[in-house]
Amino acid sequence: MRFTAAVLAMTLMANYGLGQAPAIKTPEQSKFINEYFAKTWKANSLKPSDKANEFEICRRLFLDLLGRIPQPDEVRSFVNSGSNRQALVHKLLYDKKYSEEFCNHMADVWKVWLLTRSGNEIYHKQMKLWLEEQFAKNASYKDMVKELVTATGKTNGNGAVNFVLAHLGESTPRDKVKEEGNFEMVPITSRTTRLFLGLQTQCVQCHDHPFNPEWKQQAFWGVNAFFRQVSRSGNPITRQPNRMEQASVLELSDESGVNRDGVVYYERRNGMILPTPLTFLDGRRADGAASPSRREQLAEMIVTHENFPKAIINRYWGVLIGRGLNEQATVDDFGEHNKVVHPELLDQLGKDFAYANYDLRAMLSWICCSDIYGLSSKANDKNSKPETDIFFSRMLLKTMSPEQMFESLWVATRGSTTLNLDKDKEKRKDDWTRRLVTNFGDDEGNEVTFNGTVVQALLMINGKEINEEIKSAGGTIAQSMAKHKGNFKPIVSDIFMAALGRPPRTNEPATVNKIANKYGGKFDQSFFGDVMWALLNSNEFILNH
Repeated sequence: MRFTAAVLAMTLMANYGLGQAPAIKTPEQSKFINEYFAKTWKANSLKPSDKANEFEICRRLFLDLLGRIPQPDEVRSFVNSGSNRQALVHKLLYDKKYSEEFCNHMADVWKVWLLTRSGNEIYHKQMKLWLEEQFAKNASYKDMVKELVTATGKTNGNGAVNFVLAHLGESTPRDKVKEEGNFEMVPITSRTTRLFLGLQTQCVQCHDHPFNPEWKQQAFWGVNAFFRQVSRSGNPITRQPNRMEQASVLELSDESGVNRDGVVYYERRNGMILPTPLTFLDGRRADGAASPSRREQLAEMIVTHENFPKAIINRYWGVLIGRGLNEQATVDDFGEHNKVVHPELLDQLGKDFAYANYDLRAMLSWICCSDIYGLSSKANDKNSKPETDIFFSRMLLKTMSPEQMFESLWVATRGSTTLNLDKDKEKRKDDWTRRLVTNFGDDEGNEVTFNGTVVQALLMINGKEINEEIKSAGGTIAQSMAKHKGNFKPIVSDIFMAALGRPPRTNEPATVNKIANKYGGKFDQSFFGDVMWALLNSNEFILNH
């Protein structure tokens, strides 16, 4: 049995209050994943790691679906309710209580995928607002991609236009505009195929692929031709110190009077100049003078390509499980040089995703409710070597994104979320993430992987803001000290729950007590602040495990 239209309808009714919610049970796709890997482990003589404990599962789900660690009361609620993972997955994905946080987190993730971490923050905020709206209405992924590729209008009216506008590339010489279009459109060509199809066509921009004989240079420029009638009105203000509040209003449109023949010329390594018409990666051609527009034709070719559903599943698999289903860990690089190790699994999930009307929430639930998502990150003697990672017999460690880090620090030190209601919080979030980008930006426009120890050094060791939050009058420690009137054990327990999402282990309060005695045994706010500081600097906090 697969994800039927009836099940989809019931899910949507539950989302939006249009009927009674269906019983919470393991999705059929999760069962398929479980059966597939049970056979895979047996065939490869692998013993899966133990199941993650209830505290690890709760923390993992909150980080992956909401972009933050859980509050202590949320952990206790999960544990006391029987630790039903399927129920918690459904709650975080569909309960109105968490809807705003889910949409905010997914918009943060997609904003980076679409725009990278460079560019003017105003345009990023406009894109994020558009993304939040799409996730709030549970828009079909297929429709989202079509709108991103074909978007027209002004930046302050349709945030989706910022995707294409962010990747126009170099302007063409004035005397070549009529023939070649206004911009070279090189960055948007490679980002579109990479993000939506998992194909890194930038590898064939200048020459045929050295390892994939079917990947020709013409393939890149054939797709590039679809974008050559793009026109921009207005000039953007790029990232500049103290000018982030400024951004020109830009307008994206299609100019039918340029590149009328739909032909793009490209240069081979031997110096030969060759033409290519509007040609998609699989050989399909478009009529440059026809209606719908070239970008509309391109969008339809993208969403009907065999890689379309599989690319996003592989990308989210990497987000949730720690690496993609390919030989290499990359999530967006299909090809003979990086073969899919589990084609049967990816093909079936791709078909189910398409049948489920490209419902991203549903797809997330399939992975999060599977057995592999519930495994511990602790290796055993059978799965400790890196070459076994591709068989997913343990959960792989993941570093937090800057946004997850900020939100988690906020929850740990303040004991609340107050998402999008606190302007001071949003300003601090912008400042902190900007500092990360300034120090660790990627000039190639890739999704940057932030090393945990680097983040620790930047935000914590030198983080005056965090120290202020830890010691704030209304923060976690102050609340706990007032509640427990200085009683050592329950305050330490509160700190562990706030920072690590679990109570202290048997020996940990005694260890903390010994350290305190070395400093005179003063159990004051300064001391408890140092305890929290140590926990926030630990790998247990900084890693999604």
